[in-house]
Amino acid sequence: MNLLLTNIAKHVSLSPEEQELLLSLTESKSYKAKTVLLREGEVCLYSYFVTHGILRSYTVDENGVEHVVSFASPGWWIADMYSFLSQRPGQLFIETNEDAEVILLSKENQELLYDKVPKIERFFRILIGNSLVANQQRLIDNLSFTAEARYDKFTKKHPDLIHCLPQKQIASYIGVTPEFFSKMKARMLKK
Repeated sequence: MNLLLTNIAKHVSLSPEEQELLLSLTESKSYKAKTVLLREGEVCLYSYFVTHGILRSYTVDENGVEHVVSFASPGWWIADMYSFLSQRPGQLFIETNEDAEVILLSKENQELLYDKVPKIERFFRILIGNSLVANQQRLIDNLSFTAEARYDKFTKKHPDLIHCLPQKQIASYIGVTPEFFSKMKARMLKK
């Protein structure tokens, strides 16, 4: 739970009473590797704060190919934001890549916190703004950069993930096939 409070303290300062209320409205859970926490078509009831392990969100196209949307390592939040905010069926899968521990915050409890601790609403507004900026930059990068440049940017932004993720998931995240990714890495090593 300290990681959660540390994460929040980066943006807002909570009193001990506010921290206690927050913690009382969350739930800690452990999951085995490859556990699907959310499936396409389900309503996302929780946002997940990762305290241990790695989670990923992805879609599956009509050919059965997975497209990784995001990763979440310790200290990061993950959810199907469309589904979580609208409480309608979503398009994403959320799965644990490895054994993981997460803190769950339900939509209902998040709304309760907004009313009782307005600083939490500010915290999530900051997170959503940062997420919007990061997603816009990723879209621009995907339209403007080569695969090599996208991979280089990914390795610099997430050096802790490079050795923890399967190569095919990194390839999917940067928008290339695993075969292309393998050839690209071989070319990069020769340089």
